[in-house]
Amino acid sequence: MPEDFDYANAFARNLGWVTQDEQARLQGARIAIAGLGGVGGSHLLTHTRLGVGAFNIADMDHFELANFNRQAGASMGHLRRPKLEVMAEMARDINPALDLGLFPDGVTRENLSRFLDGVDVYVDSLDFFALDIRRAVFEECARRGIPALTAAPLGMGVAFLAFLPGRMSFDDYFQLAGQTPAEQALRFLLGLSPAMLQLKYLADPSRVNLDEKEGPSTPMACELCAGMAATQTLKLLLGRGDVPAAPWGIHFDAYRNKLAKTWRPGGNRNPLQRLLLAVARRRLAVNG
Repeated sequence: MPEDFDYANAFARNLGWVTQDEQARLQGARIAIAGLGGVGGSHLLTHTRLGVGAFNIADMDHFELANFNRQAGASMGHLRRPKLEVMAEMARDINPALDLGLFPDGVTRENLSRFLDGVDVYVDSLDFFALDIRRAVFEECARRGIPALTAAPLGMGVAFLAFLPGRMSFDDYFQLAGQTPAEQALRFLLGLSPAMLQLKYLADPSRVNLDEKEGPSTPMACELCAGMAATQTLKLLLGRGDVPAAPWGIHFDAYRNKLAKTWRPGGNRNPLQRLLLAVARRRLAVNG
C-alpha cells in the first residue's frame, strides 16, 4: 500500500452527494463486471472512482488496434496485453486497496458460481453477441437475488435495463430461446432499445451485420453507459432512489438530445415490439 494513499481523502469529493456512512457502505460493496472491453473498462474505473472497494472482474481477451476508438484501457502502451491485467492495474492506480477477484478465462459456466460469490450487484459488459453466457449469468443472478444491470452503448447514447430480484427475468423479457444467432442478436438489440433513437442517424447501414456479428461503436456511448450504470448501482447499494426494473427502461441519446422512458410489458412478446422486430429485420436484412 503506497504511504501517500488514503481512502478517505481520495474519495472525499463524493461526500455531499453521499454521506460518510454511505461512502463506507460503497467501500464495503462488491461489484461483478463480466467483460472489460467497450463498456466494461469504463464501468470498472467509474465504480472505482465512486469508491466501491471490491470487484470480481472477468476477461480473456487482449487489447488490439480495433479497440482504440472506445475502450478505456486501449492504447499503444497496452497493445497485445491482457485486458484483465491492464484494467486491474488501472483500477489499482486509483485505489491500491482494491479487493479484486480476477477471472482470466472470462466468465464460463464452470466458474460462474465463484464469479458471483459475495457479489452485491452485477454490471453486464459482455460482448454484445455473447448471448449464451449472458443468459446464464442473468439466470444465476436471478436465482441468487443479485440485481443485474445492463447499460448498452447504442449510437451516441445509452439504453439501460435492470433485472431486479422478484421482477421480470432476462429470459422472459428478451425471448431468445430457440432463435437463430442473428435473430437472438436482433431481439437483444430491440429489447435493449425499444425506442431505437440511434437508428435515424446511422450513416452507413452496411456497417451493421448481425449475421457476421459486426457493428459500429462510439466512445461517447461507452462513457454514458458507465455513468448510467454507476448511478443505478449507487442507488441499489445505498437503498435510495428509484431504479426502473424491466419491462421499464431508459434510453438517452446525446446526438438527438432525447430521453425516452420505455415500457414493454411482455418484453419482445409485446405486439408493438413484434412489429418493430419485423421492421428491423427488413432494415438490417436479418434472416429470422
